[in-house]
Amino acid sequence: MEFDIYFRFLAVLAFVLALIGLLTWLVRRFGPARRVLRPRGGRRRLEIVEIAPIDAKRRLVLVRRDGTEHLIMLGTTSDILIEAGIAAAPCHADREDAA
Repeated sequence: MEFDIYFRFLAVLAFVLALIGLLTWLVRRFGPARRVLRPRGGRRRLEIVEIAPIDAKRRLVLVRRDGTEHLIMLGTTSDILIEAGIAAAPCHADREDAA
């Protein structure tokens, strides 16, 4: 009798874990993150080049838009544009053409 109870418990536990896994897969596959607009030509205009942590609350982010880079400091309460209009490094432009 006790074996039957343990078997039922394990079967229900496996079923619930399978449902959680299925739900996680469905959210990743069809969730709101997939609704980001993609460019029609396939070439992206915006990308994050590099992220460098400063401390626990702040980080520097180098963002490229249309071949121009912008250095931004992100914090918990404010964001600061450090430098705008930086010419993209030639090695990055070569990688984009090859891809």
